[in-house]
Amino acid sequence: MKTNYLGLSETVEEFISHLFQALFPAYFGEYEENFDAGKKTERETALAHAALKKAVSYVSVNTSDGSYENADKFVSQFIENIPAVRAFVETDMVAAYEGDPAAKSIDEVILSYPAFRAITIYRFAHELYLMNIPLVPRLMTEYAHSVTGIDIHPGATIGSHFFIDHGTGVVIGETTNIGMHVKLYQQVTLGAKSFRLAPDGTPVKGIKRHPDIGDYSVIYAGATILGGDTKIGHHSVIGGNVWLTHSVAPYSVVSVSIEEKNTADR
Repeated sequence: MKTNYLGLSETVEEFISHLFQALFPAYFGEYEENFDAGKKTERETALAHAALKKAVSYVSVNTSDGSYENADKFVSQFIENIPAVRAFVETDMVAAYEGDPAAKSIDEVILSYPAFRAITIYRFAHELYLMNIPLVPRLMTEYAHSVTGIDIHPGATIGSHFFIDHGTGVVIGETTNIGMHVKLYQQVTLGAKSFRLAPDGTPVKGIKRHPDIGDYSVIYAGATILGGDTKIGHHSVIGGNVWLTHSVAPYSVVSVSIEEKNTADR
């Protein structure tokens, strides 16, 4: 079992930097006097490839089935998938611009919205997660967490046109399923109930623990939705500070009433 991961976190951050410069050549990186977007994209893609290969090599040794012995194979597959993932990212960009009246331009979304940065990193980390690359995708989303305050597990499944407004304190668990055109506000938690335990007292892994959120739903600030069997129907609105551990039908509106709040305050 590998125990020396010195430099891995830095390599993952390097990969993310080159990836963003390849995706958005006119927005990230140092100023270039004779800027050529095409050449920069080609150069940064090659650098991202090299950084990812180095990162994958940390987790490619000493595996019993040898499934990661060829880092080039997995990294090349990832690079080939970049255009498809970029298409998803573009829908998130549009969702942020159209979903926030404060957004004055797409440029503002790309450069200044922490949620857009966190979601973009998640999109690419999710690709590596689906390829069963260990550790690297989690380091990617934890880096995003550290710089944006938004915690999205790379295992979560999220549809197109996803937007998180403000974003600080959002938590999205590993087995969460989120549909298309979903909008979250800050401090939303899509989490698990108490963990099922194995006979030895350790949490059971590999089971559905987090909720499903239907298409075109909106979840307001501070809402907490828990449980792998909890399903929020499409076109639902979940109000601020709601605590929800059961499913609701499509087109539901769930809020904390004044009476409920007063009872909770006693």
